[in-house]
Amino acid sequence: MMVPKKRNGFWLILVSLAALLFGCMKVGPDYVRPQVSLSPNWSESRNQHVTTETAEYRAWWEVFNDPVLDRIIDRAYRENLSLKLAGVRVLEARAQLGVAVGGLFPQTQQASGYVNYNRLSERSYLGASSQGNIDLDYLQGQIGLNAQWEIDFWGKFRRAIESADAGLLASMADYDSTLVSLTADAASYYIRILTFRKRLDIARQNVATQKEALQIAQARFQGGTTSERDVAQARTLLFNTQATIPTLEAQLRQSENALSVLLALPPGNLENVLDGAADIPVPHPLVAVGIPADLLRRRPDVRSTELQAIAQSAQIGVAKADLLPAFSLTGSFGFLSTDVGRFGLVDMFSWKALTASGGPTFQWNILNYGRITNNIRVQDAKFQGLLISYQNTVLKAQQEVEDSLTGYLRAQVNAEFLAQSADAAKRSLDLALIQYQRGAVDFTTVLVAQQALLTAQDSFASGLGNIAGNLV
Repeated sequence: MMVPKKRNGFWLILVSLAALLFGCMKVGPDYVRPQVSLSPNWSESRNQHVTTETAEYRAWWEVFNDPVLDRIIDRAYRENLSLKLAGVRVLEARAQLGVAVGGLFPQTQQASGYVNYNRLSERSYLGASSQGNIDLDYLQGQIGLNAQWEIDFWGKFRRAIESADAGLLASMADYDSTLVSLTADAASYYIRILTFRKRLDIARQNVATQKEALQIAQARFQGGTTSERDVAQARTLLFNTQATIPTLEAQLRQSENALSVLLALPPGNLENVLDGAADIPVPHPLVAVGIPADLLRRRPDVRSTELQAIAQSAQIGVAKADLLPAFSLTGSFGFLSTDVGRFGLVDMFSWKALTASGGPTFQWNILNYGRITNNIRVQDAKFQGLLISYQNTVLKAQQEVEDSLTGYLRAQVNAEFLAQSADAAKRSLDLALIQYQRGAVDFTTVLVAQQALLTAQDSFASGLGNIAGNLV
């Protein structure tokens, strides 16, 4: 059996002690959450329609109490392609974590087996120069295992695991963020579809009313009680109202197509999905918003940004570890045999053919100091940028909540006034038509009343859509 001439026991003991000594050391910074600007409460928290109680937000769309919307959200969860893509990225990040964990184990393993045929031609060492060159042919076989294990003295591999773990959590937060965006988009498109349908119904109803007014104007003109100008004015208003219908139809179709794609359906294939849809859903006027500090827990985009910063912080430690020497344990084990002398290839798996070696190795990339230092600076700059991005994300999240809350509350007030305006405009038109038929007023009064009714009803429908849209 072939063994190394020098004993490696001392070095093995030394390396083991060093591993115990430095086993808990990790170079690089430990992540500390940066200071963020958070308001103690929302600016609208004193409004009677707002409560700072923390409500269940995962199924927030249920406040609309709309079974069609519930069905749409359920289908989006099952079929949306963007959500499936986010899920695949979670699987990718999980596999990356497994790769990082593998760094703690022997990094190089090799199994080898080969046979060499060599021809050596040299002058005889016996001094028999008169015999010329002596050809020696021999066969040599070797099979065995080689392994190398870099010991994690400085926490390089543990920092890599820390980074990969944070990356996995960030990908899961991105999945949640995609889920939140998906439900918001699905609800928004559904509300837009119902809003455009309502506005189309209003436009068509006003077209019918304006046609009746045109018939009255034509009858009075033919009876000689009014001028042709009344007929022309009636037609002008009618055509203008009819011209709004194609635009609304196009906007309705575009919203339906967007919802179709969201549900992984071909555009325009929503007949079964929207069965049973009625009026624009109106939520309960009281809304629970919690407090701004809840954003750090509830918003997946905020969590994702912070987790990306945590992952990048660990990468600084990985880069710093390259400044320090790397210690490894190497070893080999195998069988070697040749047909020279008394040995034969058949003796390969006998104890006398056994070979083994092992010991520590040392590597220090000291000549690459400048490159490594600049890489540390690169990783640190990325980390600082992600910290700024995190702070900015928190501020924008507060802004989005404040804007939506203000919009929701003001839209409620706006809709109340618009409802009263629509009722008054309807009453005004009824009176104007009666007076016009009696000859008490000219057609201009009817024209103004019709325009006011169309505007008020259309604005009221849009206002209801704004209430629901601001709650999404």
